[in-house]
Amino acid sequence: MSMKQELQKLNNRLDKCKYKLDGAKSRGDNELISRFTDEIDKITKKIAQMKHKQSYDMNKERKSLLDMPFSREITKAEQADMGKLKKSVKGLVVVHPMTKIGKELKLKVMTGYAPKPF
Repeated sequence: MSMKQELQKLNNRLDKCKYKLDGAKSRGDNELISRFTDEIDKITKKIAQMKHKQSYDMNKERKSLLDMPFSREITKAEQADMGKLKKSVKGLVVVHPMTKIGKELKLKVMTGYAPKPF
């Protein structure tokens, strides 16, 4: 299961536990209240760990791209034949500005990162 799906599943479980906790509080059922508060704490901690891992991975990827010695904007003609461009340049990484990493890098245009000029 992907990290995104796992995070969504945990958030759904957290909402369900909060809903059940409200019901237990209205009934005054102390046993269920303590069980659901423990469950909520456990799920919240796991969600925080997963979000931290996501941000760590994103920063790691961002740093690896910024460490590449060469980057430049991809022209419209190159975008039209991306396969040819990727075959001609070894190690080319193309980043679109609408992806997570593109937003993280604050890109305005499609940019290519490579170990040597292209």
